[in-house]
Amino acid sequence: MASRLFSVFLALIPLSAAASALQEEPADTLSRPVMNYDVTMHVWGSTGQLAPYYIMSNRHGRFTQGDGIMLDLKAERELKTEHRFEYGFGIEALAGWQSKVDYIRYDASSGELALHGANPAPLWLQQLWAGVKYRGVFLTAGMHENKRSIFNSRIGSGDLTLSANSRPIPRLSAGFIDFQDIPFTKGWLQIEGEISWGKMTDGKWLENHYNYYNSFITTGSWMHYSRCYLRTNPEKPFSVTVGMQQATQFGGTTTWYRDGEQTGSSKNSPRFKDFINALFPWVGGTSASSGDKAYYDGNHLGSWDLRLRYRLPSGHELTAYMQSPWEDGSGIGKLNGFDGVWGLEYRAPDSHAVLSGFVAEYLDFTNQSGPMHWAPGDFPGTGIPSQATGADDYYNNFMYNGWANYGLAIGSPFLKSPIYNTDGYMRFTDNRIRGFHLGAEGWLHSSLEWRAMFSFRTSWGTPLLPALKRTSDTSMLLEARWHVPAMTGLCLGGTVAWDAGRLLGNNFGAMLSISYSGIL
Repeated sequence: MASRLFSVFLALIPLSAAASALQEEPADTLSRPVMNYDVTMHVWGSTGQLAPYYIMSNRHGRFTQGDGIMLDLKAERELKTEHRFEYGFGIEALAGWQSKVDYIRYDASSGELALHGANPAPLWLQQLWAGVKYRGVFLTAGMHENKRSIFNSRIGSGDLTLSANSRPIPRLSAGFIDFQDIPFTKGWLQIEGEISWGKMTDGKWLENHYNYYNSFITTGSWMHYSRCYLRTNPEKPFSVTVGMQQATQFGGTTTWYRDGEQTGSSKNSPRFKDFINALFPWVGGTSASSGDKAYYDGNHLGSWDLRLRYRLPSGHELTAYMQSPWEDGSGIGKLNGFDGVWGLEYRAPDSHAVLSGFVAEYLDFTNQSGPMHWAPGDFPGTGIPSQATGADDYYNNFMYNGWANYGLAIGSPFLKSPIYNTDGYMRFTDNRIRGFHLGAEGWLHSSLEWRAMFSFRTSWGTPLLPALKRTSDTSMLLEARWHVPAMTGLCLGGTVAWDAGRLLGNNFGAMLSISYSGIL
């Protein structure tokens, strides 16, 4: 099913490009700013070693530690849609200091476990990218923050497959710049999609946070991401968007440890066909850890996505949406019960209304296609030929640290990210989670905007490592931003956030920001 879906997507690219060629080129009378720039200073502190959940989450991995001061410099020329040909580029650098967090590491020389302080580098490139667009098709290369989700990343909990949570990954991407009319449907059906391959760059981070005592560490892996969405005419009061996202980790070097001793290592240098297999998976991988190779090579995951939007005559919009995660064929076949994100969203016709947007989400990841996984191919000579495809273990894999980058989930942060594992276990320890999320935003004044979020979740551990006792967490955020009327481009921001519970730990934090943006 997934392969057929993306085959349709590939086939429609030239058709849609040809259809857009028949459209009249708009007059080139609009001004084209050379570049937008933004200079921001952040200062924050908290009572915990790590930043509170809502200060850390869905901010592209900028703020992770409990305390810090950061200068954020960004210059960008976005890819516009008004003209037939466009180019864009961007660079963003972060500089400053963040406090250390103590992680457990095994000292082979002494044979003991000891604490090891770790924090981000004082300077790193957050974004560096360039791209071109011709008609409805784009091509970009580099580290570019994901802003293309069909779900609300500002007040929602986060996209299940590719969210705004972790640092951007260097990728080569191609696809539709926006939804494009499918030929011969007269605008009643549109398509949007993207295909990309990238290289994970968090190897040093993993090596600096891993405990070197148990489990494994995988560095140098590659990733693939693709999606395809179909949408009915958005100009009509009722519109439907449906499609799938697919992601894969492959290649890299995996090293296993037990009780502080290295027990094995496997280096998988990807070949050209591995990049193709990441898009169209085939049984029979190239990794050395499987006896009969009766499996799909790499860590495959994704989601089925659905949005139902209704616009009232007054302009108010109501949206019901669903994301259903999958880790293998059982999830693609929706054998994982009620697992997923089930949400309602409201948007006001006035984007500067006191309440301009609101979301309410119920999240459940406790089914996971059943309680156990059994593949006869993993146990040569077994007398049990039947197969059980449960225990999906979302975001985890037997050869990869999980769907995370620099310790933060690439998908939804609602499943506790590995950065919280101060015992140095670099995998997801809490993915059997159930809870809800609320988010709202608006404007109290023409120059004062606000945002608030609240979530509660309960965890039962993972299917393969269930928790002896369930743990819970409550998180909240209140945020305000004042756009100074006397100086266009100047903005002052304040945020308070706190966590309560044993899942993430009790933590209170605050952040102050001052930014200035303009056009070069």
